[in-house]
Amino acid sequence: MARGQRKTIEEKIAEKEKLIQALKTRLKSEQGELDALYREKRDRDLEGLNQILSDAGMDIDEASDILQSYIQNREEEQSA
Repeated sequence: MARGQRKTIEEKIAEKEKLIQALKTRLKSEQGELDALYREKRDRDLEGLNQILSDAGMDIDEASDILQSYIQNREEEQSA
């Protein structure tokens, strides 16, 4: 059985470099899409929190004070 002409090492290297570059491009694109999804989730989560605060008639400063107090109390309870 006759085989096709064998590729030179230089051709193999060039093919691998081309493949790696294509994969890097795809990875960059996929990372961009993932980052956009994270931003979308963060925005949706923040909108939910904003709605909760609005329903409770609270502003961000009040909520921040309450959360900081809660965290401090919880840390004190855990260390006791």
